[in-house]
Amino acid sequence: MRAAFSILGLVIAFAVAMFVMKNQAKQLLPPVPQPVAGTSQAASSAAQLPLPAAVGAQVQGAIDQAAARASEAQP
Repeated sequence: MRAAFSILGLVIAFAVAMFVMKNQAKQLLPPVPQPVAGTSQAASSAAQLPLPAAVGAQVQGAIDQAAARASEAQP
């Protein structure tokens, strides 16, 4: 009987923890804007993405900085 109550208590504690975690996860997500009538969702999501050339330039800049730091660190 004691084991049954222990398992029941663990299940209840787990359910409470999951409920709290679910509510906190909802607060972390930013609100999703509603699409404007007359525009496709693909067009609106494509407008929010950065240009591939700009992303490539940022990556190349980060690689160049890392290489410069690595060459300065080695004698």
